[in-house]
Amino acid sequence: MRIDFKSITFRLYLLAFFLRLIPVLLTIDFGIGLDDMFQYDMLARSLASGQGYRWYGEEDLALIERYFPADFFEGEYDPRGVLTSFRPPGYPFFLSMVYLVSGLEKRFFAARLVQAFVGALLAPLTYSLARRLFPEKEKIARFASVAVAVYPMLAVYSLGLATENTFMPLLLGGTVALLKAGETHRTRDYVLAGVLFGMAALTRSVVSVVLPFTMVWAWVYARDKKGALILPICVLLFTGPWALRNSLLHGSFYYVESALGYDLHMGYHPESTGTFQYGISLELMPYMDDAERDEVGMEMALGFIRDDPGRVPYLMARKLGYFFSLERRALSYFYTNNIVGYIPQPWFTFIFLLFTLPFVIIASSAAFALPFLPWRKETVLVGMLMFAYITPHIFILAEPRFHLAMLPFFAVLAGYTWVNRRDIWVRAVSHKGRLAFVIASLLVALLALNWALELWRDADNLAILFGPQGNVAHFPY
Repeated sequence: MRIDFKSITFRLYLLAFFLRLIPVLLTIDFGIGLDDMFQYDMLARSLASGQGYRWYGEEDLALIERYFPADFFEGEYDPRGVLTSFRPPGYPFFLSMVYLVSGLEKRFFAARLVQAFVGALLAPLTYSLARRLFPEKEKIARFASVAVAVYPMLAVYSLGLATENTFMPLLLGGTVALLKAGETHRTRDYVLAGVLFGMAALTRSVVSVVLPFTMVWAWVYARDKKGALILPICVLLFTGPWALRNSLLHGSFYYVESALGYDLHMGYHPESTGTFQYGISLELMPYMDDAERDEVGMEMALGFIRDDPGRVPYLMARKLGYFFSLERRALSYFYTNNIVGYIPQPWFTFIFLLFTLPFVIIASSAAFALPFLPWRKETVLVGMLMFAYITPHIFILAEPRFHLAMLPFFAVLAGYTWVNRRDIWVRAVSHKGRLAFVIASLLVALLALNWALELWRDADNLAILFGPQGNVAHFPY
């Protein structure tokens, strides 16, 4: 395939890659700092060494010794580690391929470098998405793709060993491919979309909820029954073998992962507010058998709900709020644990705003666009996908990082608002557009209220964060 070095998509890719490369080069010798990252690294090392999908091998026991009694692994413990189904396999397999090429000594730098290459794909893919949604307004595509290319949190996300690094390009790529398939009705385009969604499902199982919506869209809106059948077949070709492996491992059916009980336990715990909380997250850690942990977590979560059903709507509202929270959690964790040392308050304030304001602008602009969108089949698909992706988090567990996968979609909608701002204003002041304007204003007001409440609830922690000892406050993640 010939690369057009003068094309806008190639230039967008270079811009995005350059901005992602800078933090990677500045952190060549950095390690990793979160439990999730350690777990993904363990799984990848096990795969790369040919030991299978295992974690907590003998050399890694020090990571969890404070959570378990000294004799916990006596008897049936395999020194190679414990076979697991807790984490979806897509991202660890990706890391293991990087480790096989790079070796283990510089594996974190190698992984971050490859993730910078992969993450930069979001910019040209966002451009392609916007062109398919609004072909009449190329400015929308430029706005959205540049916003994604320079978005601060996305620019530094390559530093983390986290599923979003591969999940976001797969989900966005699958959406773009499906939109193309809806136009061409070609089998190969549906196969490409199905393959990308299948790989995304192996990375984050939430795609299993998205898949039925893509089938309905292909059947009803694209009027392509063949395409609607191709999609699940392709996804099952990827996820089916892993579901069989997990089911044989535990003696009962498990699909891509076995973390639902753990997540529900954390999402409905009496002390939970609907998001990840460090203390609660440790309660089920002693269960090294994933099926047992899942069963216990599920039973406890159902018990929490039965004991206080009136609390469920409150938790759902809080989870929705966390999904749209400001992107400050990672910044607060790494700064307060003295990863980068002390930063004078004016500079730290600038950094804090640099990482929080972009989401405020993009999310509020995207929300304002919703009532004014032309609801044709392309925009209907994006609306269905956003609904299908966001909804499970409201019922299970939510974190601010979960909205990162939606950022390209939000950026396109934000671009629609800014490029069409004059037309939107004309419509808003007209009699027919007043209701749309009221709805748009209400959506923005709800987002603003959510952010204001978030800052008000965390006022004490923010005072510590910005104080003279903020870098050694040691906030938990």
